[in-house]
Amino acid sequence: MRIRTIVATGAGAALMLGLAACAGGGAGSEGGSSADATSGGEPAADAGGLIGVAMPTQTVERWTQDGEGVKAGLEEAGFEVDLQFANDDIPTQQQQIENMVQNGAEALIIAAIDGTALSGQLQAAADAGIPVISYDRLIRDSDNVDFYVTFDNFKVGVGQATSLLTGLGILDESGAETGEKGPFNVELFAGSPDDNNAGFFFNGAMSVLQPYVDSGVLVIPSEQTEFNTVATPGWQQETAQTRMEDLLTGSYVGTDLKVQGVLAPNDGLARGIITALRNNGYPETIADGFPIVTGQDAEIGSVKLIADGVQYSTIFKDTRNLAEKAIEAAEAFLAGETPEPNDTETYDNGVKVIPSFLLESEVVTADNLESVLVDSGYWTAEEVASGQAS
Repeated sequence: MRIRTIVATGAGAALMLGLAACAGGGAGSEGGSSADATSGGEPAADAGGLIGVAMPTQTVERWTQDGEGVKAGLEEAGFEVDLQFANDDIPTQQQQIENMVQNGAEALIIAAIDGTALSGQLQAAADAGIPVISYDRLIRDSDNVDFYVTFDNFKVGVGQATSLLTGLGILDESGAETGEKGPFNVELFAGSPDDNNAGFFFNGAMSVLQPYVDSGVLVIPSEQTEFNTVATPGWQQETAQTRMEDLLTGSYVGTDLKVQGVLAPNDGLARGIITALRNNGYPETIADGFPIVTGQDAEIGSVKLIADGVQYSTIFKDTRNLAEKAIEAAEAFLAGETPEPNDTETYDNGVKVIPSFLLESEVVTADNLESVLVDSGYWTAEEVASGQAS
């Protein structure tokens, strides 16, 4: 287990939070509780109450990191924590949240599998006076969401698209056009349609890419450009791999065309896409002509691929800071205060605009990988070299 340390402020006190990031497994099993704040199973004497933390899955590295980070920080602040992972199963997450409400949780931090599927559970929370913090994925179609912590997801998409253009040589490192006219053959992927963030990522990316498509600098041989067509249900890596293979068969095999770039919305999908390309005889590295592939989340497997010259970029969203903001929001609510947002306009969940705190992200390539990820302590040089979290 690797301990990442951050400083969080809450209820007027500065707290040093040891955020544990264990890529291989969390403190609780899928669907199991990891609630005890002390080794003996009894809450600490100065415990601040029980907080339920609902995460979508442990099969994706970043959600394990997020769950463990939030849990460790809350426990350091004196709270009991009921951390649950739902194995990407909506009924399981619904039941887990219902149990948290029934067991007396005083606040809920929820990263929803499906942002539209929790209305009943949130109504039960509201009836019990329990504040709800939506974590990274916006919970939709409910009035009973009190605060939202996330990254600026439109900017994440902008960063992905900009890195794609930079990798293709259309833009230089400063973001200026190089005069390169292509045309370059690219394909588009988006995230899961039940994840509100996926639309923000895609729209942000297309705000950058569409002018180059319109001018002919970028060509999409599959002609698949609409979100609903390029979306990847459940963010499943295998689904992305299969679709990439189908795109190659349908639009490239038997022609002189080669894929030169792929907009991949996260690292898991990027790895599936990369596997499909490798299985179809594409070169091993970018230096040898492998396509430019983007990503997101700085997962260690993809960070190694970037270091090895295979995947071009990822978006680093420092989830240590996201955990900090969620903890601050929970502390504020339980102190009878209101968390301070920095955005009160963007995130309409279909019922109301949710006050939000948006964090910044950063594009990572081989050129800045060490300074951004290693020097900050997010990953060690040894982990990058091995492609495994310690």
